[in-house]
Amino acid sequence: MSSTQPHEPPLDTRPLDRVLAEATRLAAVAAVPLVGRGDRDAVDGAAVAAMRAALAGADADGRVVVGEGEKDDAPMLHLGERFGTGGGPAIDIAVDPVDGTSLAAAALPGAMAVMAVAPRGAFLEIGPAHYMSKLVSRVPGLDPHAPMAETIDRIARARGVTAADVRVAVQDRPRNAALADAAADAGAAVERFAHGDVERCLRAARGDGDLDLVVGVGGAPEGVLTAAAVRALGGWMQARLAPQSEAEAARLAAAGVDVERVVGLAELCGPATAFFATAVTPCDLGPGVRLSAGESWSVGSMAWATER
Repeated sequence: MSSTQPHEPPLDTRPLDRVLAEATRLAAVAAVPLVGRGDRDAVDGAAVAAMRAALAGADADGRVVVGEGEKDDAPMLHLGERFGTGGGPAIDIAVDPVDGTSLAAAALPGAMAVMAVAPRGAFLEIGPAHYMSKLVSRVPGLDPHAPMAETIDRIARARGVTAADVRVAVQDRPRNAALADAAADAGAAVERFAHGDVERCLRAARGDGDLDLVVGVGGAPEGVLTAAAVRALGGWMQARLAPQSEAEAARLAAAGVDVERVVGLAELCGPATAFFATAVTPCDLGPGVRLSAGESWSVGSMAWATER
């Protein structure tokens, strides 16, 4: 007569940054066969299952603190979900197994598997927030309350160019229409996009990026994910939570979250962060970083993970 024992995932003894990068890659690879089939949930489901399995044996005490699926009612790694063997460093991750599921479902460029990692407690915990207003740029010190024309002028002067050379990306939603119109009225070149918030923020944060500013209300999970990469790239970012419904506002109020407070990178994420991305469909992260499906890119360091 045989006895059954609880299954324990095998310990993955590779360096932790490689394990997390591989989990991101495997999520993307699992989603690729579903590209163009029109089924967003199938794309998300395949990526989530692959990432969860890859994380199970990581030599870490891991916790998911920011995820994307709850907002979209899609398959997800759950907020508060634990992963790893329980040994090794205590880490938190902000994760979206596929950022841009609609893009992947339609076989459009810009979908990627993304993960940011930091020591325990280093990320801003956004709780039930779904939406966030943000400014991302490589020009520091912008005023989130300033008129758009003033912001465009400041960026132009910092770059030594005219307003016509300033490039602004705004997610094409009714909530952001006034910002997009104001940027165009100020003379800037405006890139309106439907999906792909993270991709544009990386392009704006890079020192040699081909965007100067990403502005407007987008997903709050993407905002925290983006912050880790922006910080590692030496960019600048400010944000505040921006509920888009009475129900979301009520949840945030019940959780004691101040939606009027503007936070910078120091509060969004700690200085010791790493960011991993793998393309599901072709992705453009700026000059010299154009990824085909299955190709990966990372920024930041996990040297702190070995300091036990």
